[in-house]
Amino acid sequence: MGDQRDSSGMTGCALVVGAGLLWGTIGTVRMFAPADVSPQLIGVLRLSIAGGVLLMLAFLRGDLGGLRRFFGPAMLLAALGIASYQIFFFGSIARTGVAVGTIVAMGSPPIFAGLIEWVVQGERPHPEWIVATALAVFGCGLLISAGGGLSVDATGVFLALGAGAAFAVLSTAVKRLVASVPAYAAIAVVSCLGALFLSPFLWIEELGWLAQPSGYLVILFLGLFATACPYLLYTLGLRRVNAKTATTLSLVEPLTAGLLGFFFLGERFSSLAFLGMGLLLAGFVLTSIEAGRTRQLKPELRRFQFG
Repeated sequence: MGDQRDSSGMTGCALVVGAGLLWGTIGTVRMFAPADVSPQLIGVLRLSIAGGVLLMLAFLRGDLGGLRRFFGPAMLLAALGIASYQIFFFGSIARTGVAVGTIVAMGSPPIFAGLIEWVVQGERPHPEWIVATALAVFGCGLLISAGGGLSVDATGVFLALGAGAAFAVLSTAVKRLVASVPAYAAIAVVSCLGALFLSPFLWIEELGWLAQPSGYLVILFLGLFATACPYLLYTLGLRRVNAKTATTLSLVEPLTAGLLGFFFLGERFSSLAFLGMGLLLAGFVLTSIEAGRTRQLKPELRRFQFG
């Protein structure tokens, strides 16, 4: 039983890391879209494509039966979380840049998720998670601050913190949601509802650029490979690890973005930046070890344990 639980936890970690790797391609791929496209529209389009594809997949798998079970507080919170994240995140990188916006948006969710699980579910953070999160967040800080020449906008940082809180709410709500519905169906309905909340942006933005190869190819990649696939992997991972562990492991996103910038965009990093990457990796390893251990939950919390 212990080996099975450990294996399940490690599998969940691998799924979440895979999601982070795919999310980390967003910034690099975005460079190939027309420069004058608003970040909000990019977020709406990629979530719309992802929601449609995931919904079709869930339908083909027969996971959409009994739609009433999908709707409730957890679904509403998850949909609001995924929609809010698009607005806050893309708004933050427009104000303070990709580097600072990404580090704050993806560095803060582990803290928010840990606090949510502590206050709402009564699950006190373990020392391993605290140390792993500190290593990962500090490593992200070194990675970004070592870049040099960064401009920090206070409003942009505030928006990025909003994105981090939205991602933590999304993770916690989806964790509860997959207790009663299949993971494929859960993330499909959440994505579609999130896209519906954001649909007004489609009526106030210029869409002519989508007819260009540099437009529709970028949007298809962002929708399919940088949104649908990672959200599905992340949801499957949440069946095996808790939300605060998942949000810590998702810090692989800024690490991936930094490496892609180094190899494909000509960006260069100092030794301090590479030290930050090392601390990030250390945080990931420690989080994986902590997640793989068998734990005894309080009786009232056992229904939230999966895998």
